[in-house]
Amino acid sequence: MSPPGSPRGDERRAAWLRGCVTAQRAHAATQPRSHAAPTLTTSTHPHVPCSYRDRRLALPGRLHRGLGEDDPRRGGGRRRRVAHAGERGRLRARRYGIAAHYADYRDLLRDPNVELVSITAPNYLHAEITVAAAAAGKHVVCEKPLCVTLEEADAMLDACAKAGVLLLYAEELFFAPKYVKAKRMADEGAFGRVHLVKQGEKHNGPHADWFWDVDRSGGGALMDLGCHGIAFCWWFLGKPKVKSVYAQLSTQVHGARTAGDDEALCIMEFEGGAVGVVENSWTKPGGMDDSVEVFGDKGQCYADLLMGNALPTYSEAGFGYAVEKASLTTGWSYPVFEEHWNYGFPQEMRHFARCVRGLETPIADGETGRVVQEVLYAAYASAGLGRKIAMPFRPTGIVKPIDLWKKPELAEAALA
Repeated sequence: MSPPGSPRGDERRAAWLRGCVTAQRAHAATQPRSHAAPTLTTSTHPHVPCSYRDRRLALPGRLHRGLGEDDPRRGGGRRRRVAHAGERGRLRARRYGIAAHYADYRDLLRDPNVELVSITAPNYLHAEITVAAAAAGKHVVCEKPLCVTLEEADAMLDACAKAGVLLLYAEELFFAPKYVKAKRMADEGAFGRVHLVKQGEKHNGPHADWFWDVDRSGGGALMDLGCHGIAFCWWFLGKPKVKSVYAQLSTQVHGARTAGDDEALCIMEFEGGAVGVVENSWTKPGGMDDSVEVFGDKGQCYADLLMGNALPTYSEAGFGYAVEKASLTTGWSYPVFEEHWNYGFPQEMRHFARCVRGLETPIADGETGRVVQEVLYAAYASAGLGRKIAMPFRPTGIVKPIDLWKKPELAEAALA
């Protein structure tokens, strides 16, 4: 198992940054000299362990390893900046040749060179940083889930709308090449009328400690992983209205570590009759599992995000790395290649950079995140009450979504 704060998790987001650098460089090649290729700076904050910033891109959030790895598909060069709180941040900045490092993200927001802020901080800080970034005139990319509460979601949307900046939602499954291909085939009619879409993500638990703390994350596996599947099913089916939500949640393995759910099943019924099924777990050893199944009246499709790009390998000696969350490489394992590309991180950030330049229309924006947030509310309420929840479902005054499961009287009052 990769422990909390694992370098492997760090490298995933590092690749995400490289994708944006690629996009910025591609754009710079078509611009006057004043739009030269970006350099990166960083910021930290007492509540935000680290961040990165390109001259036009800032990322308040965790520091991620792997920034020094060259890959021509993701930007290659070394003019990057990363930050982390205290001495560790200074060491990282020196290691990667980072030009600027801040102790507080608010100082970063005052930098006139920054155009786009990408928030990879803990969930409970998303709204605070987004509102501040919008007030500073910065476009925002917010990591999933959008925030913790519906009130926060509305505040983020309002702040960005009033400031005239973009609020973009970082759902990488919209950009994962296999899943994009499956959607294109569905849109072409390859499967006829699609009536069932399933998405599952399972592994042995989060890298960072804050994910396990429901006061900072807002929930468990459903909040962490289910937000991916909810967004995916909705997007794949053409973004129809959600009619109802049913969920079954439990804490099977990690009860000593978290008050959150570590296994989750969520079923969504959409306008038009199609159904989305989302399966999530923090209890699966052996590496990441991320897959989709699509069923229509004229065909079906199966996509495994990682295994289709894996090398079945047997080793008695073991080796360094196979796939995210895999704890061992002795015996049989399935090392992957082009892992970050298969996740869709570089493509995602390229798209967002082009949106800021007015060259593309956002595929995933703040409204996407709000749709997901409302389904998360309904799923936790459904698990608490043991019944299907009709949509729309917009209770007020909820501190965190998981409270609707742990305190079913809150869900009951919202339905009264």
